[in-house]
Amino acid sequence: MLTSRTTLAKYLMEEQRRNGGYASELNSLLLEIALACKAISSHVARGALDELSDAARKTGGVVNSERHDAVANDLVKRATEWGGHLAGMVSENEADPIAVPADYPKGRFLLYFDPLDGAANVDVNSSVGSIFSVVRSPNPGEDASAEDLLRAGTEQVAAGYALYGPSTMLVLTVGRGVQGFTLDPVIGEFFLTHPDMRLPANTTEFAINHSNRRFWDPAVRRYVDECLAGLSGPRNRDFSVRWVASLVAEAHRVLTRGGVCLFPSDSRDVRRPNRLRLMCEVNPIAFVIEQAGGWASSGEGRALETVPTEIHERVPLFFGVAEEVERIERYYREDEPETATDHEPELDLPFYAVRGLFRTTRTPDRSE
Repeated sequence: MLTSRTTLAKYLMEEQRRNGGYASELNSLLLEIALACKAISSHVARGALDELSDAARKTGGVVNSERHDAVANDLVKRATEWGGHLAGMVSENEADPIAVPADYPKGRFLLYFDPLDGAANVDVNSSVGSIFSVVRSPNPGEDASAEDLLRAGTEQVAAGYALYGPSTMLVLTVGRGVQGFTLDPVIGEFFLTHPDMRLPANTTEFAINHSNRRFWDPAVRRYVDECLAGLSGPRNRDFSVRWVASLVAEAHRVLTRGGVCLFPSDSRDVRRPNRLRLMCEVNPIAFVIEQAGGWASSGEGRALETVPTEIHERVPLFFGVAEEVERIERYYREDEPETATDHEPELDLPFYAVRGLFRTTRTPDRSE
C-alpha cells in the first residue's frame, strides 16, 4: 500500500516541489493539523466508551457535546502551537484570539478552525467534523494583533475539513483543486483516495433546516417552495431534502453528490440573525467548494470576498452547484411583488391540496 498509494505527506511534498518557497512551512503546518484530526477521530470514535460520556450521563447528558468540543479544541491547539509556523489562531470555541505561547517561535501563518463541527451529533452517533483555514499573517514572526486576524477568505492559502464518519476523511485544498484523503486506522496514515474532487454539474438535492421556514427571507422561501413543487412546479423536476445539522457533513455530501446547502439569515433573534462564523466556518468551506467547481455566496455576492469587521462575525451561506446558488442570488436581487411578500405558491401536490395536511386559503367550489 505504501508504494501504490499517495500519502498526504507525499502529496504535499510534490506540491512543494512545484511551487517552492514557503511551501515547506505550510506543509509542516498542514501535517500538524492532520495529526490533530487523527487524534480527534480517535476520541470521537470511542463514543460512549469515553469517560467524558460517562461523566455527562451522570449529569443528564447536558454537557457531553460541550466537553467533546473542548477536548477537540485543545487537541488542535496542542498539535499546532509549538511548530513555529503560526503567528496566531482563532477558534470557533473561544471568544478571544489565541496567542502562540511565549516560549514558542512565531511563524508566518494564521490558523482559523472549528474543532468539532456538529458536536451534538456525537451523542446520537452521527457524523461530525473539523474545519480549518490557513492565511498568511501580515506581520510574520510577530504575535498577531486583533486587526491582523481580520482577513477575507480570498487570502486563504489552504483550507479543508475532516469528516469523522464510517471512515475518517481529510478534504484539502491548497488553491489547486480539492483532494480527499482517507485515514487508514491500522497504520495511522492519510492516503489519497479522492483526487481532484469536482461537484456534479446538476442536482436534485438541497439541504436546509426546514423547521425555521417562517423566519426566512422571501427569496429563500421562494427557492425552497419551487424545489418542493417538483415536477408540477417551475423547476420541472423533483428534489430531495437533506439535513444533518453539521456543516462538514452537508459540505461533504454536496461535494460528492452535488446539490446545494442553505444556511440563510432568519428573524428569530435580531441580535444574531446568522449562525455560521465567517472566518472559522464559511471561508474554508467556500474555498473548498469553489476549488471543486461550485459556488459559495452570502446571497448578495461571493462569500470569500466578505471583509470581516470582528473576530466572530456571522454571515449567511449558500453553497453548492453554481447554477443553483446563482438562482438564489438572483431571487435576492429581484424586486418583484411576489418575492417582496410572504411567497406562498399553491402547490399542485396531494400533500398541499384542499384535503391535505396543509390546506390552501382558497375555498373550493363544490360544483367542480
